[in-house]
Amino acid sequence: MNRKVVVTCALTGAGDTTGKSEHVPVTPEEIAQDAIAAARAGASVVHIHVRDIETKQGSRDVALYREVVRLVRESDVDPVINLTAGMGGDLFLDPGEPTKQLPGTDLVNALERLAHVEELRPEICTIDCGSLNFGEGSQLYVSTPDMLREGAARIKDLGVKPEMEIFDTGNLWFANIMVEEGLIAPPPLYQLCMGIPYGAPVNAGLLQAMVNMLPQGAQWTSFAIGRDQLPWVAQSVLLGGHVRVGLEDNLYLSKGVKATNAQLTERAIQIVNDLGSSVATPDEAREILQLEKKA
Repeated sequence: MNRKVVVTCALTGAGDTTGKSEHVPVTPEEIAQDAIAAARAGASVVHIHVRDIETKQGSRDVALYREVVRLVRESDVDPVINLTAGMGGDLFLDPGEPTKQLPGTDLVNALERLAHVEELRPEICTIDCGSLNFGEGSQLYVSTPDMLREGAARIKDLGVKPEMEIFDTGNLWFANIMVEEGLIAPPPLYQLCMGIPYGAPVNAGLLQAMVNMLPQGAQWTSFAIGRDQLPWVAQSVLLGGHVRVGLEDNLYLSKGVKATNAQLTERAIQIVNDLGSSVATPDEAREILQLEKKA
């Protein structure tokens, strides 16, 4: 069991959730306020997406990231900042004419996905370690081995820690290859993502199998989406991992009760403490994950 646990709060994501809960932050000010509130509640790390203010959909606009990061860094809290770099891999295909891309496609190369990371130099950014069918319909997420190697090499040059997002066992296999090739600075950091259709299902045996595939010395977190989010906090801690909660992955504190990011953070911390572990402060998280703290 993990005795010192890094708690990440994933604030907003890019999913179509803003119409389902009034608590999902949209503007840079709202996202930053939620990051600050989660940090005050005890989160070690805040994981940040941004959204287009008009459409409320996920965005790659560097100016939006710049404003969120500025507000968090100028606040009275100092959480580890983790910026997504997964945007720019969405491909929607016409099932009747699969060479035709449909509206919603946002597909750019590996370095374009890192434009905000280049400018803002967070302590952590994500890298999604494989392509997969993303839910029902005709949406795919595209992240090829060539893209991943190019992105990982640039992230390493920037001195940013990549959090390798693992959606299935093949993703984990390739992430391990990148570690072996020296593209990932030690200790490697893995995020084992459970329940996203159609990646790895929410299954404790599968999580254990994936943990068994990790290289020696790796740091890892796991989360599950929806109603499995809070039970998965305990599952991850018991297997030796860190945890992630937040409105990116789950909108509810309990059945019918909509949550805020701060409330989900508080509940995760309660679970960690009830298991006899303790939550890492941001500086302890920096030490555990061997991060390069940014100015």
